[in-house]
Amino acid sequence: MVMDMAKVVILGAGHVGSMCALNLARLGICREIVLIDIVEGKADAQAKDVADATVFMDRMPIVREGSYQDCDDADIIVNAVGVSRKPGQTRLDMLDVTIDIMKDVTARLNQTAFDGYFISISNPCDVVVNYAREHMKLPKNRIFGTGTLLDTARLRLTLHQLTGVSVNSIECFAMGEHGDSSMVAMSQITFMGKPLAQLQQEKPQIFGKVTYDILLERTHQLGMEIVIGKGSTEFGIGAALAMVCKAVLHDEKRILPVSALLEGEYGQNGIMAGVPAIIGKDGVEEIIELSLNEQEQKAFAASCDVIRAYIAKANAR
Repeated sequence: MVMDMAKVVILGAGHVGSMCALNLARLGICREIVLIDIVEGKADAQAKDVADATVFMDRMPIVREGSYQDCDDADIIVNAVGVSRKPGQTRLDMLDVTIDIMKDVTARLNQTAFDGYFISISNPCDVVVNYAREHMKLPKNRIFGTGTLLDTARLRLTLHQLTGVSVNSIECFAMGEHGDSSMVAMSQITFMGKPLAQLQQEKPQIFGKVTYDILLERTHQLGMEIVIGKGSTEFGIGAALAMVCKAVLHDEKRILPVSALLEGEYGQNGIMAGVPAIIGKDGVEEIIELSLNEQEQKAFAASCDVIRAYIAKANAR
């Protein structure tokens, strides 16, 4: 694969899939973006709309409607199938509909010659990507989900709003399920390289505002506030997905919290959950094990148990 000559196929041309296409086009990291949707005419309309926008960009990728035959030579498949979350719904409430769709998606993909990277953003993210891994013939490093990347972005934004420190100087991670059971690795939060706990002692008037309860509440609730106000989230996840694709295509070796297969890390086995990982040309190249304290480890384990329970439900359908 030559960077900037990649072909990306997006399954699902709704709010999220189309926003992924737009962000990929903006970054100028691929030669061709192909949209596929079950609704007749939708992928074609979205592709034409994104293509209009490329006229104002430095690079103009080909953006078009396609079919599953396009997956044969795709470098990346972005899984954005499913329906939008409704006010009051958790991401896990979307399980039945999405898994029914995934049965068809995985069956179709297994009939193609696809041998690239499968990146899933469909909700419930961790359950869907676990299902896809179990039903597709791809190496573990080439199938993963966006996981807690968006949760972590919301966490960084909240920390910035509380302290005024640039998001570029904040290191933090939300981990576990992309959903209401995710946890915040409070002990790992740093500002400009300094641990939060140290700064709370040195500058309590600024950093004393940061509490676990506030961070967890904002991380969990921001998505629903967006859904209630406008019907769906799309801009944040579109930008997040494009960042992940760029890390793969440009071999950035970037540490991102994605839903990756755990094989002993954090005391978990055989489950995909949101954890920091090095993302590069080989997909998930290494999982980073943070030194979580006992309380954080228990919270992460509890979140993984939530994912497991819904995986069992998905497999029983």
